[in-house]
Amino acid sequence: MRDQGLVAITPQLSLRQLLWGYSRGCFPWSGRPARWYCPDPRAIFEFPKIHFSRRLLRLVRQEKYEVTFDRAFPRVIKACANVHPTSWVDPEIVKNFILFHEAGYAHSVEVWDENELVGGLYGVHLTRFFCGESMFHTKSNTSKLAFYHLVQKLREKGVTLFDAQVITPHTRGLGAVEIPRAEFLSRLKKAVGDEGPKTVAW
Repeated sequence: MRDQGLVAITPQLSLRQLLWGYSRGCFPWSGRPARWYCPDPRAIFEFPKIHFSRRLLRLVRQEKYEVTFDRAFPRVIKACANVHPTSWVDPEIVKNFILFHEAGYAHSVEVWDENELVGGLYGVHLTRFFCGESMFHTKSNTSKLAFYHLVQKLREKGVTLFDAQVITPHTRGLGAVEIPRAEFLSRLKKAVGDEGPKTVAW
């Protein structure tokens, strides 16, 4: 039986709440009021099980697009909000995650066709834990291209827990699997460490 895991509702978001929530396995699906979730089971990506299609790998080899990190975080999160207008990426989420990025806890991957931003994603990185949040594309496979480069970056940075939050057909196709919430929280504690969440420079 699936537990959606609504654990708290707060009047609004803040940088302190975001840091507290993510370091304890909770994430917001709204900005005001902020609804915090910790679902059971929890979706994650295990690096050996991540799947890249032949078409995507061919696109990677072609180097058709430029891929950058943290060059345009505000543009990426706003694009996610615009492409998914009925999603949880509301104005309060956008405002507070930009502050979270400026504090060093949230990061983005951008895909460019010359000067045009055509794909990207963003997420939260605390010590050895990364939580994927949202992605967008305006040209075919560019969000998957961003995901490919994200995976390489997370491996480089020594991430041991890659959170996908909840399973969807899209994330399942990329290789996401589900684990019990208790196991997720145990692994999260190890990934964040006894010293608490730290920023990681990209």
